[in-house]
Amino acid sequence: MAGLSMGGAQTFGTALANLDTFAYLGGFSGSSGGRGGFDPKTATDGVFADATAFNRKVKVPVPGNRFGRRRRNEDTDQLTQAGIKNIYYESPGTAHEWLTWRRCFKVFAPLLFR
Repeated sequence: MAGLSMGGAQTFGTALANLDTFAYLGGFSGSSGGRGGFDPKTATDGVFADATAFNRKVKVPVPGNRFGRRRRNEDTDQLTQAGIKNIYYESPGTAHEWLTWRRCFKVFAPLLFR
């Protein structure tokens, strides 16, 4: 499941609550639930609390592109520190726009078939 902007946030909201159904996640410029601070042990009902179990279920977790370094640090870096495998891509020279999302998808799509 993947989405851009608000669709990225909806992707994470839906998929993280249903990891028995979704194993490939792409959120391009979409929040993964870290507003107001991100704690991997408690965020999204604790879905990240057991890194080993999460990594076993989720094959491709892609928080995707952020259009500000602060969001990247809150999500990607903290997930990595918690032992959650994730992939981050930052589109050079773009912002919250179609070219960013096209580039994100270009990185994401091949990961579905490896």
